[in-house]
Amino acid sequence: MKQGLISIIIPSYNEGYNVKLIHESLKKEFKSIHYDYEIFFINDGSVDDTLQQIKDLAAVCSRVKYISFSRNFGKEAAILAGFEHVQGEAVIVMDADLQHPTYLLKDFIKGYEEGYDQVIAQRNRKGDSPVRSLLSSLYYKFINKAVEVDLRDGVGDFRLLSRQAVNALLKLSEGNRFSKGLFCWIGFDQKIVFYENVERKNGTSKWSFSSLFNYGMDGVVSFNHKPLRICFYTGIFILLLSIIYIIATFVKILTNGISVPGYFTIISAVLFLGGVQLLSLGIIGEYIGRIYYETKKRPHYLIKEANIPNKDLPETNELKSVRRLTKMH
Repeated sequence: MKQGLISIIIPSYNEGYNVKLIHESLKKEFKSIHYDYEIFFINDGSVDDTLQQIKDLAAVCSRVKYISFSRNFGKEAAILAGFEHVQGEAVIVMDADLQHPTYLLKDFIKGYEEGYDQVIAQRNRKGDSPVRSLLSSLYYKFINKAVEVDLRDGVGDFRLLSRQAVNALLKLSEGNRFSKGLFCWIGFDQKIVFYENVERKNGTSKWSFSSLFNYGMDGVVSFNHKPLRICFYTGIFILLLSIIYIIATFVKILTNGISVPGYFTIISAVLFLGGVQLLSLGIIGEYIGRIYYETKKRPHYLIKEANIPNKDLPETNELKSVRRLTKMH
């Protein structure tokens, strides 16, 4: 049996009510797991009491570490920050909303001990609305034909990764990170663990339909450039309107006859080709926008405070107090 430290990364955005609940659940689960562990919260610019709840835990539990961003940088940045600062020989990524059941950790660690570098949780769609399930199924069918990696429906960030897999992910330096694709891209031996979908009990989901749509687009073109994406949406909208107009005009011709010869052909061609051109320009713009942002080389996130000893991180008030007392004595 392998022995060592297991690091658990928990990106948290406005999850103040769930922070202590997920901590208690993890602590209970590790009573029967023969590994040392650390719980690494990433406060992603929360505007509720998430950070204070994390600090309260860190004050009484040395296993609780945290990093707090200067603003909301997104879940992808939070996961990356966790990878860059955890110490474990194996790393588990999970959400703070309790929709990722902690009882799966035993299956994760069992797979890790069997030699797998990625032990991946895959949920079913039980509890999701029929529309959401259908859209999700269609999306994965489309994206798996459009990209070079194989993405599974129901598979997200909830997984265990070996230190070798984490180090491989850290070598990928692109500014726009789509973790689902990156996890697949690095490869390594993988094992799937299936579980029943768990509905959220506390708080509300931070993923609206529009944010899920944008995230899905990022999976296809790997970045988001809003002004150019507007061109993309406008192209789709005009294309749909032109198709509706063409159909309506054609039906009118069939019922009432042609009033102006050639009008229907010209206007149909102009509207349809105009929509296609705007759509094409939007797609090209998406890629140009991503190239533009990649060349800026901006950091993925900025840290406001943390409770981990690192010279490159801002000190918390607690660490500053300890430093002052040391100087006085």
